[in-house]
Parts: sequence; structure tokens; C-alpha cells
Amino acid sequence: MSLSAVVQAIASFGPISRASASKITGLSKQTVSEIVGNLEVEGWVRTVGQTEGHIGRRAVVYEIVPDAASVASVDLGGTKIRVAICNLTGAVVNELEEPTDKSGGEAVIRHVTDLVQRAAGGAKLNSKLPRVAVIGVPGVPDPGTGQIRMAPNIPGLDCIDAPDLWRRQLGIEVFVENDVNLAALGEHWLTKRGEKDDLVYVSIGTGIGAGIVVGGQLHRGASGAAGEIGYLPFGADPFEPESLKTGALERVAATHAITEMYRKKSGRNRSVPEIFEAANQEDADAQETLDQTSRQIARVTAALTAVMDPSCIVIGGSIGAREELFNRVKKYLSMCFPRPVLIEKSTLGNHAALAGGASVALSRLHLSLFAEGLKGVEISVPPPSVETFKKGVA
Repeated sequence: MSLSAVVQAIASFGPISRASASKITGLSKQTVSEIVGNLEVEGWVRTVGQTEGHIGRRAVVYEIVPDAASVASVDLGGTKIRVAICNLTGAVVNELEEPTDKSGGEAVIRHVTDLVQRAAGGAKLNSKLPRVAVIGVPGVPDPGTGQIRMAPNIPGLDCIDAPDLWRRQLGIEVFVENDVNLAALGEHWLTKRGEKDDLVYVSIGTGIGAGIVVGGQLHRGASGAAGEIGYLPFGADPFEPESLKTGALERVAATHAITEMYRKKSGRNRSVPEIFEAANQEDADAQETLDQTSRQIARVTAALTAVMDPSCIVIGGSIGAREELFNRVKKYLSMCFPRPVLIEKSTLGNHAALAGGASVALSRLHLSLFAEGLKGVEISVPPPSVETFKKGVA
């Protein structure tokens, strides 16, 4: 417990003197000096100067050694895979992005492994392999085993033991979490929304889902499927077989639904970015497509607000973060819900899940290194600059 308390003090308030760490932790100066000395010998902390502005002898101050270890955060999407390698303070030191292997199944497993290894190899760190990897997936990881369920956007991913395959291929600790849950944690951790301990993150892109933070903690539900709002009975007929597979809401409010809706209205095939551009150019069919999509998202946002009463709802994802859609959702939400709702656009954009994965991986790593195997101990890692994740490189 003493070790974790000292590490928490240095991580949160460093550069910090041993005397200050003693005051913060309530431990004796001798105990703190012994712990800091051991951490310095083992390469986890380093001296970075002396205190200034104090009367009397100046004290040496310490900080965490950023490059002493690293973690990997992975955002596995239906169209892209993003990997960020972060140092011990959470700064991104390397990032890679590639299109997702369309073969699905074990081909995607190998692709993620290869991308993590290449990203780690390109990072300028003392240790070439990360200690922990957190992988965000577009599905529902089983709370006990981590095996992935309900992942329609990556074929075959729910037919294999993905966590075990990644652990064996990478040779490190691997934790699997829903990608939208990680995005919610990322927004909560890396922005001022950490001051709002009850928030809902709604992601609209290839699929649609929500991450729910209650009391500062991720809410997964009894089976880990909290936030699977794509299956809410809005939009398409929920009793049709396709709705059981894809979800009634997702059938009318995600990428494929938007492009198909526009095609039926206009007779033209266009990508979602092209539809946004057409709407900006006064294309009536494109504008009507975005209006209809926004109304569906406003309805589900109203439902989430009525049930959860969060302090903030964050809209993100490759589609949700677009200004053209976000502004429409705000307008329609005010028309279908009787009281004001604080609704904000994602600050982190497509790096939200990477940020959340980094926060989980760093917490796991700090616990394994410094919590002495004690149950109930927590080490919260202070977030780095938001720009670290928006730019992708420290």
C-alpha cells in the first residue's frame, strides 16, 4: 500500500520532493525516502532538479521516468485499425493506422498483432514491447472470459477466442473492451468532462453504440452489453429478422443506412463524406437524408436522457462528430425533450477509444508494477495533454 501511495503522489504531483510526498501520503519521511530510493534504482523515477522559492536547503524533486515502460491501445473498427503506443505517463510515442483486413476472424487477429509489434518497434523507448495491451472491439466482450459477442461488423470475430489468441501471439497481458466504452472513458479521462462523473458517449459510424459512465466508473451491465443502443426498437421494424442481427436503430442511423437512404432518394451512389458535402452544396436529397438520420439519433438521445439523466451527452464517431449532423441532432433533441440537455461534440474525435484504452492499460500496468498484489488498491494515472491524442504523436 505504501509503494502505490508514493507512486500515486509522484504521478499526480511530480516533479515532487520526498518531503512533499510524505505530506501527501501521510507516510514517514524515512519510509518515503526508502521507497523513492528503490524506485530510482529500479529505473521507475528520476531526479529532475531541486525545489525553488523555499527558505533553507533546496530539496531534490522526482518524476516518473516516461520511457521506463509502455502500453498499447488498439481501436479495432470495421473499416480501420488504429494502434497507439503510450509511455508510462500516457503520452503517445507512436501511432499506426491501416484498413481492417476484410477476411475477418483470425486474419484480423494476426493483423492487430502485427500492427502492435510494428508500432512498438517504431517507438523510441527503452523497452521495445509494451507491458499491457487494451484492445477496443466493435462487439460485447464477455465479462468473465473476454470472448467477443455481437460483432456484426467484423465477420468471424465472435467465433474465436480472440483474447487468448492475442495473448499468445503478443506474449503480454491483453484486455478486451467494447470500443465505444473505451471512447466514453477517453472523453471522461482526457478532457474536462472528468469533472462530470455521469456521462453518455454516443458513437455513430459504421455502427452505433453508447458508452455509459456512472459515478466516474464505466457501467457495463450484467452481461457486459450496456450501451448496445443499435438494438433499441427505433427506426426499422424491430420484429424483422434483420433487426435481430444488426439492430433496428443501426439499420436506419449508421453508415450503410445513410448511403442507402440517399441512394433511394436520389438514385445516386455516394459515400457518407460525399453526402455531407452534397448537403453543404444545397443538395435537397442529402439534406433530407441527414435530417431523417438526425431525428432518429435525437430520439435515442432523448430516451437515454430520460433513463440515465446524465450530466452530459457526448456525440462522436466518424459520422456523429460531423458538425452538419451534430447541429441537426441538437435542434431535433430540443424539439422532442421537455427540458434542456447538455449535449457536446467529441473533443477527441477518432482518438477517443485510443485515449480510453490508454487510460485502462496504464492503470492496469501501474497496479501490476506498484500495487504489491493488494486487492482494492487503485492508482489513477493523470491524463496527458489532449493534443497528444488529437495529433497522435507526443
